[in-house]
Amino acid sequence: MKKLLLPLLLLSVLKLSAQDVEKIHRKAILIDTHNDIISNELITGNDAGKLQATGNFDLVRAKTGGLDVQVFSIWCGDQYGNGTAYAYANREIDSLHALINRNPDKMMLVTNAKELKKAVKQKKLAAMVGVEGGHMIEDRLDYIDSLVKRGMCYLTLTWNNSTSWATSARDETLHGDTLQHKGLTELGKQIIHKLNDAGVMIDLSHPGEQTFKDVMAITTKPVIASHSCVYALNPHRRNLKDYQLKAIADNGGVVFINFYSGFIDSTYEGKHAAFMARHKPQFDSLRVIYKDYDLASIRLNELNKTEADQLRPPLSMLIKHINYMVKMMGADHVGIGSDFDGAESYPLGLDSVTDYPKITTELFKIGYSKKDVEKILGGNFIRVLKANKGK
Repeated sequence: MKKLLLPLLLLSVLKLSAQDVEKIHRKAILIDTHNDIISNELITGNDAGKLQATGNFDLVRAKTGGLDVQVFSIWCGDQYGNGTAYAYANREIDSLHALINRNPDKMMLVTNAKELKKAVKQKKLAAMVGVEGGHMIEDRLDYIDSLVKRGMCYLTLTWNNSTSWATSARDETLHGDTLQHKGLTELGKQIIHKLNDAGVMIDLSHPGEQTFKDVMAITTKPVIASHSCVYALNPHRRNLKDYQLKAIADNGGVVFINFYSGFIDSTYEGKHAAFMARHKPQFDSLRVIYKDYDLASIRLNELNKTEADQLRPPLSMLIKHINYMVKMMGADHVGIGSDFDGAESYPLGLDSVTDYPKITTELFKIGYSKKDVEKILGGNFIRVLKANKGK
């Protein structure tokens, strides 16, 4: 009799998947914590309010994919610093506000869980602001207050570049011997306390391990990693090690899975380097046009799609990262942070925001419950947002 139980369970899951997954996906609140379309729009001049032939996001495709909440990344590279980075962050926020103002019937700015649920009820995309890179506060505590007033819900403490008060994963890994300090300085600790008090989620996706440890020792609120993957499955410096996953779970925080091929598949970077070498003249021309490495990389892949697609990992590899996190942390601590429009490659089948239902389908196929799927799709973000905001 016991031998029959597993096949019957699998049959019931497959039956649910075939009949009800789409309905469950549509009913769930789907939240993506990281998308880079706003910084791209400033360069391309494209309008994400209209259907686009390129890129991963626009409001038309977001509706098709069942997306309810998007945290838009406010980002600039390390060419911006004191005197320029904060202004550029505000320019991007202006761009997001302009997109919202052009589409008041389709989206609205939200800053807390109550406003988020109001937007969902009105069938509008809830737009949120995530600032990716502590260099954009330019070492000033008052800039945190100003960005909160403009909607900032999380601050990624560093991007790839370190700040004067926190070190990044890239710098700790590649330049650890030459850094003046590792982890948080006294100013860094003040900033953590300020973020806690202001209800801003602390994002640990880019900071180095010492910064991570220093934050976890003093934060009074649950943290997030807005777009990260599993180090044990791919030992990339941007991925989180098991002790970090466990620490975030113990803290009540959430890790949101990154879709980027290079963080999912350990073989991708080598294959991509060879691809870039083969197309160097074309890539150099695109860099002149776009004046941005990532956008040039994205466009290069679009122009050589058949070849680029051969480098992409299967969707099953992404699901393995999600499943590993759930087993390590519990389903209460995992979510979706695609990094769409911020990278040149994602798993096969994940081409844009229209493809989120494929993840829901795969989770049901491997036996996830409706309750846990709903947590991963958005419920966990709402919980950690409330824990930080207090409302």
